[in-house]
Amino acid sequence: MSPSLTDRFGRRIEYVRLSVTDRCDLRCHYCMPKGFKDFETPEHWLSFDEIERVIRIFGELGTRRIRLTGGEPLVRKDLSELASRLASLPGIEDLSLSTNATRLARHAIELKQAGISRINASLDTLRADRFKAITQGKLDKVLDGLMAAKAAGFHPIKINMVVMKDVNEDEVEDMVEFCIEHNFTLRFIETMPVGDTGRSATDQFISLNTVKTSLAKKFDLLPATMPGGGPARYVQVAGTPLRIGFITPLSQHFCDTCNRVRLAVDGTLYMCLGQNESYELRPLLRTGISDEELKQHITQAIELKPERHEFNEKPETVIRFMSMTGG
Repeated sequence: MSPSLTDRFGRRIEYVRLSVTDRCDLRCHYCMPKGFKDFETPEHWLSFDEIERVIRIFGELGTRRIRLTGGEPLVRKDLSELASRLASLPGIEDLSLSTNATRLARHAIELKQAGISRINASLDTLRADRFKAITQGKLDKVLDGLMAAKAAGFHPIKINMVVMKDVNEDEVEDMVEFCIEHNFTLRFIETMPVGDTGRSATDQFISLNTVKTSLAKKFDLLPATMPGGGPARYVQVAGTPLRIGFITPLSQHFCDTCNRVRLAVDGTLYMCLGQNESYELRPLLRTGISDEELKQHITQAIELKPERHEFNEKPETVIRFMSMTGG
């Protein structure tokens, strides 16, 4: 039997979302407040050596999937070096990247060579003025990055679109057509009340069941699956290779199959995006604990993982911003 981390509810934890920075070069209004500057100090960031050690131990405990996240992970210098080190670790079978793609044009080739196989890119709109309003950034940088990733041979490239009422819901069909044209995978995501920024966007919430019903009037949607460790439920647009995923943390939660934890840049292990249970690894790492002791602490941390989030019942529970936790 291969080793495994299993929580008290019988869920096997085989997926770590690893935040390499809490900084970002965009300011999506549902993620980070405009003008926010209270970032973690670099002295508190886990070093590449510390990250490699923690992920190596997770691998020895049965973790198979690692996703590099932020903030915006490409803000961290020499990310491809870290990626190469993680990709070579025993047991790690899947190394992927979540990015806003603004810097991807410069780094796509080196990231592919380093061992990253898949990319998830945030893109909520195809309109430059709306992109500016939502993110304070420039759409053309993102599109250039996506085309560079495509040319570098990344597959799949998944486009993550947070669907927001009265903001971008009228672009859902346009995004489908865009992803068909470029052979991207598309995932729709519901807004979540994570931090003050997320709660301030609750009036923009729209159930993805509504989105799916609307799409079914124009497209023939067939049941589908897709490899990966995430929670999306997929359909395929008939006559095309396009798969569309629906990530529904509020309207149809997927907590009973949750297989992941998040490691923040400061070494804090978060058990749930929608709860506050956490375990600080950085102080332990810097006091010289052994690998066996580190395994014991990670196992103890997993025991704290809650059964489910309470986004609907207690939206005020999580006060940290999304960028502080890791995407």
